[in-house]
Amino acid sequence: MIHPSYTELIDVVNSEAEDEQPVIQSRYSIVIATAKRARQLVAGAPTGVENSSNQKPLSIAVEELWHKDLRIVGEDDISEDEIEV
Repeated sequence: MIHPSYTELIDVVNSEAEDEQPVIQSRYSIVIATAKRARQLVAGAPTGVENSSNQKPLSIAVEELWHKDLRIVGEDDISEDEIEV
C-alpha cells in the first residue's frame, strides 16, 4: 500500500482551506500537482526534504505535500506577477 494514500493527501491539502470550497476535489488534481512539482525538481528546484538525494522526484513531491511544505493554489488564486510565461 502506498503511504500516504490519495484520500489522506486530499485531506491534508484541504485542511488549510480558507473558505468552504475545498482546494482539491479529486485524485486527478493531486496527480497533476505532484507531477508538476516533480518536473520542477528534475529541472533543479530546491527542496527542503531531508535525504532527498535517495528519493525519486515524485516521492519528494508527495512528501512535500504531506508535510505541508508545498501549497496547491487554483489558477484564480495566482496573481499576474506569479504567472510564468
